Amino acid sequence: MADIRVPWKSWVVVCDGAKALIMQNAGDAQLMNLKVEETLSQPNEADREIGTDKPGRTYSADGTSGSAVAETDWHDQAETQFLKEVATKLDEIVHDRNGSHIILVAPPRALGTLRTCLSADAQAAISAEVPKDYTNLPVDQIERRLAA
Repeated sequence: MADIRVPWKSWVVVCDGAKALIMQNAGDAQLMNLKVEETLSQPNEADREIGTDKPGRTYSADGTSGSAVAETDWHDQAETQFLKEVATKLDEIVHDRNGSHIILVAPPRALGTLRTCLSADAQAAISAEVPKDYTNLPVDQIERRLAA
């Protein structure tokens, strides 16, 4: 992992497809002290609760053969929608809270989704990306792993 500097008043956003921790460094670059400013999460519902019906079927023109249509992955859609909300929060940080230095920590798949949802200003404010899943770690462990 590259050397990541987390200066004073910089933002650290740790997220995945269901949870996001938005933190700000109250310490300096050598002695990090992350303070959680906001926590976002979405409920983990079963597919039967998110989806509406069983998968459909399609029939050929002669009417004798048919096949099932692939079912929509409702969890993927919910994760994408949640990451769009995280991207909106990053825009708010950049514009409303003068966030000019953001470190983004997320699994590789979530990073890819976030990149497509971020505005140009938010993309410019991101100084580092860490392709790891730290969402279920306590804040002191996140500090240690970013400082290592």
